[in-house]
Amino acid sequence: MSDSSFSFKQFTVRHDRCAMKVGTDGVLLGAWAPVDGVCRVLDVGTGTGLIALQLAQRNASLRVTAVEIDAEAARQAAENVARSPWADRVEVVCADFKDFQSPDGFDLIVSNPPYFVDALPCPDLQRNTARHAGELTYDLLFRRAACLLAEGGAVSVIVPAEVERVAEEAAWMQGLCPRRRTRVFTKAGKPARRVLLTFGRQLGPVVEDTLCIHRPDGGYTDDYRRLTGDFYLKF
Repeated sequence: MSDSSFSFKQFTVRHDRCAMKVGTDGVLLGAWAPVDGVCRVLDVGTGTGLIALQLAQRNASLRVTAVEIDAEAARQAAENVARSPWADRVEVVCADFKDFQSPDGFDLIVSNPPYFVDALPCPDLQRNTARHAGELTYDLLFRRAACLLAEGGAVSVIVPAEVERVAEEAAWMQGLCPRRRTRVFTKAGKPARRVLLTFGRQLGPVVEDTLCIHRPDGGYTDDYRRLTGDFYLKF
């Protein structure tokens, strides 16, 4: 990865004008979110457009609407999409999610949301918008997502392990029940750092598993390679 771009197997993401650079969280969600049988996707806070492009690569039938509040990031995301093989299936919209409307429901809504919920604001306004919860709280995310979901649709997010309960409670308040939960560990024996969550309207058993990124020697685990191998050029 350079300061200006990150090359994947089938596309390149430039991120020099985006507050949030390409990172492991986005790659994890883009590789993990359920896409089987999905036609319409909404990516909330798309940033560079990374997750939208991953989902488009994984399912040749789906179409993605990628919403981004920051105008400069939205422009760069649109440029990344235009250079990708899926420019005809991914649309970038510069909008505040709380005001975003769609006449049709989405089969899948994904978000790598702002997560420094209790941290002090960053002096860089663009980075602050991208990194801090601000107005895009978990309550708002799930409330609007519940309104925009199609029947039988799902919401998938990645959150820090320490706010898992906050996110789940916000989802429950909107009638969204956890359906799958993957706890992500940097290394075995360390506390979980992130949690991948999928919610739906139907109450049922929750599929639970774990993912460890690194082996004890620092290399990548086989599980992480299997999950992200369609994207990374090399490990």
